Amino acid sequence: MPRRNVGRRRADTRSNRGSRIEIPPGPGQGHGHGHGHGHGDHVVDTSVVDEDAIVARRVRVVVAALLVPLIAAAVIAMAVMWPGGDLNIPAAEQTGASGTVVSIEPCAETPADCDLATVKLGSAPGADKGLEVPVEVPKGKNAAVPVEVGGKVLLGVQKDAPIESRYQYVDHDRSTPLIWLAVIFAVAVIALSRWRGVAALIALGVTALTLTQFILPAILRGSNPLLVAVVGGSLIMVVALYLTHGINAQSSVALAGTITALGLTALLGWFFVKVSAFSGLASEGASTVKSYVPSIDLTGLLVAGIVIGALGVLDDVTVTQASAVWELSAANPAAGRAELIGAGLRIGRAHVASVVNTLVLAYAGAALPVLMVFAIGGVSTGYVITTEIVAMEVVRGLVGSLGIIAAVPLTTALAAMAVADRSRDLVAQPESVAAAGESASEQ
Repeated sequence: MPRRNVGRRRADTRSNRGSRIEIPPGPGQGHGHGHGHGHGDHVVDTSVVDEDAIVARRVRVVVAALLVPLIAAAVIAMAVMWPGGDLNIPAAEQTGASGTVVSIEPCAETPADCDLATVKLGSAPGADKGLEVPVEVPKGKNAAVPVEVGGKVLLGVQKDAPIESRYQYVDHDRSTPLIWLAVIFAVAVIALSRWRGVAALIALGVTALTLTQFILPAILRGSNPLLVAVVGGSLIMVVALYLTHGINAQSSVALAGTITALGLTALLGWFFVKVSAFSGLASEGASTVKSYVPSIDLTGLLVAGIVIGALGVLDDVTVTQASAVWELSAANPAAGRAELIGAGLRIGRAHVASVVNTLVLAYAGAALPVLMVFAIGGVSTGYVITTEIVAMEVVRGLVGSLGIIAAVPLTTALAAMAVADRSRDLVAQPESVAAAGESASEQ
């Protein structure tokens, strides 16, 4: 009986441009999908890819050659740049308090523009907590949001002043709606993603801690803002990806793509901020920070903001691309590198188009009030775009988008190298099976 040739494939001389991955139908299944991204009734189990010995060996090479050195360097850099001691600047120190308005009456001198509110202090320095103190609050055209009885307010404190003039109105206290919003958000995440949602919330907490305990203090201490952002961002991604998606081959490939694209985003941001001659003073709060910390590098701070702003979207893109290639390989273990890259890029194109639009619109939304000011003045569009306050948002949006675009082929190529041709003996070619069938019928 002729020998059955399983797993061998003829050389494909056709262009990769029109190639499609064929998904062998299983029992009771029809024709496979063109890209195997889990559409229709065909559900692909990607765990078989993670368990494949060939994939594990290839990913170990990626981890040893790329991830381990990068993570080790980031940890060492964080340890070296870790801010120590007290970061408070005496001239910038502020003492705050909050309370509930229990009564309001017009001010004696300017009743049309001012109200005298009696505020019961809920939080205050020293022994003032629980006291009812007089506070002048804006009224009429001076109040964007009127202060009413029962409303919660934030107060500034002059510690050495008498109680009658110790507290000044600052703003409305929005802690209650923010807490409710956070609770609704957490419940929604957990309801949809269950334990993975819990892990995502923990990763979000780690991100907040890294920002407040390392990135911001290290920049204030004089460390290079761009280096701090790249180091902090890389470690945020390590924790977020492994905690949310597990420590496995797919997460490792997504992490490698994320860190590589993050580095490229940082380089592009640094280059275009320099050649665009940005001072960094157009950013909100930048001049205040500069007045208290004269040595701070505002252009570096601007680039750091670009890097941090692109992190979340990069995470989304790289995880999606790695997952797509994993599904393609699970559907057809014999798929080659070129086939996987081609199919993965087809999936990535649509994703990138929507994500890039989202990122650009987010930055455009942040600059909307400024754009309206220029529109009122009748200034030409070309003039407006080249002003620093608008050009800064343009650079942020486009550099972040370039990082996202680069993340797709980078992650797709890394994933394809890991899973391509992983198990040729699992899929028999049609001509080989047919030949074997004919031989069997002859006998």
